[in-house]
Amino acid sequence: MWHLIVVIIIGFIAGLIARALYPGNDQAGFIVTTLLGIAGSVIATYGGRMLGFYGAHSSAGFIASVIGAIVILIIYNFIRKNT
Repeated sequence: MWHLIVVIIIGFIAGLIARALYPGNDQAGFIVTTLLGIAGSVIATYGGRMLGFYGAHSSAGFIASVIGAIVILIIYNFIRKNT
């Protein structure tokens, strides 16, 4: 249970930092920001494993999670702008 709480808190902080670093008018609440940070961590973990940065049982660090969340924001804004 403690692991889930830590994941939510770290995901929220990573999502907040990603939204602060990437300019734009994103009006997202607590849940969307948290999911953004958690998804950024998942993307960074699997991307790092595919590129050989992390081992099979390693996870991405905090900075990589923020970078993954920024990548998600860039893709989301690109898709939203084109439609």
